[in-house]
Amino acid sequence: MSVSKELQKLEPALGRLLDAAPGGGGAEVADRGPLADLRAEGRRAVTASGLPTQKTEAWKYTSLNAMRKVDWSGPSADGADFAQVQAAIPALDAYTVVLLNGRFDPVLSDLAGLPKGVRVLPMPEAMSDTAVSDILASLVPINTAPMAALNTAHLDDGVLVRVDEGKALDKPLHIISVGYSAAAPTAFHPRILIQLGEAAEATIVESHIGLDSAPTLSNTVVEVNLAPSARLGHYKLQDQAAESFDISTTAIHCGDKSIYDGFTLSLGKGTMRNDVRLTLDGERVEGRLNGAYLGYGASHVDNTTFIDHAKPNSTSREVFKGVLAETSRGVFQGKILVRPDAQNTDGHQLNKSLLLSDKAEADSKPELEIYADDVRCSHGATIGALDDQQLFYLRARGIDAATARAMLVQAFLMEAVDEVQKVTVRDALQGLLTARLQPLFEGGLA
Repeated sequence: MSVSKELQKLEPALGRLLDAAPGGGGAEVADRGPLADLRAEGRRAVTASGLPTQKTEAWKYTSLNAMRKVDWSGPSADGADFAQVQAAIPALDAYTVVLLNGRFDPVLSDLAGLPKGVRVLPMPEAMSDTAVSDILASLVPINTAPMAALNTAHLDDGVLVRVDEGKALDKPLHIISVGYSAAAPTAFHPRILIQLGEAAEATIVESHIGLDSAPTLSNTVVEVNLAPSARLGHYKLQDQAAESFDISTTAIHCGDKSIYDGFTLSLGKGTMRNDVRLTLDGERVEGRLNGAYLGYGASHVDNTTFIDHAKPNSTSREVFKGVLAETSRGVFQGKILVRPDAQNTDGHQLNKSLLLSDKAEADSKPELEIYADDVRCSHGATIGALDDQQLFYLRARGIDAATARAMLVQAFLMEAVDEVQKVTVRDALQGLLTARLQPLFEGGLA
């Protein structure tokens, strides 16, 4: 495919990524209408802004220079070893959606028996509904979110989840996004749209898994819209391979009396960035953004969050805890905005990082921006090593040093996982975390 003059003017990395998009390289876009318009808007936005650099405050602690050096290609049609994937994800009694390199796989997915009033559709099929195309990209500000704009320029697959008014999912929906590459480095850009009607209820789990192969770039956008009194448990696992990149932008809009319970567990070896924007655009909304992360090797984990209290009488809770070993790096940037009309806001934010190595690094940047005078808001951050007194207490009871350190690290992370409100999901994540920690401790991580 020939490269257009437009792409030749861009930085090489962005030009290569856009060349693989529908209509890239100067080729004609096959479709017309809302989908083509969205792609064009995403292309315009990312072309204007370029890929993120550390000169931008939101990306100050995360460099994409390694990603820029890779010669990315589009998703391959070659099959993945799904048995390997199953060994890396939590065991759940759930409906299952499988995205292979961002593409809905109807054979591996299992949606039999979905309750009435619940629809789960591949994005190309869902896009025939004008109500879907109208809301896509409406929650994500692509003009200020370059990676979301890049995703929009590639928009062609993913999944829609819609729960009608008063309906509920009887068990979790597990969306498994698998990144794999048989030979050349592969970039893909899945789109997930979640819509809950008034008083609807659902539990959705995302597992982002990278197979050990050539590098992959998973650039995901998730848009969540909760109508008044809707309740969503939204939980995410990241387990990427080394030298791979897992970048996601998630935007959540909450109506009156809705409840959003979000949690992210990051265990991968590569570069992970979660950009989460939670808007409490109603009264008596409960919003929770929590997470835990384990860094080892040269992994990089960045959780950048923004909680927007737009209306009065709502609460938000945010707790992120990380353990960083070897040469890994953890980043937490959390901002809570309380707008002038958002009186009686109750917002709490906490970030704790535990360093197991002198070469590990933690960066924490909590922020409060308050324009209302009747609020209860707090934030805090701590970075430190294991407590010598706690180690001494365990050693004094006959526990060897390595086991004592392992017990303290596991307890530290499990306390964060305890924030998950859905018991079955919490148990599954705790089991997965325990299984992951054990061989790492045996290898001398702690």
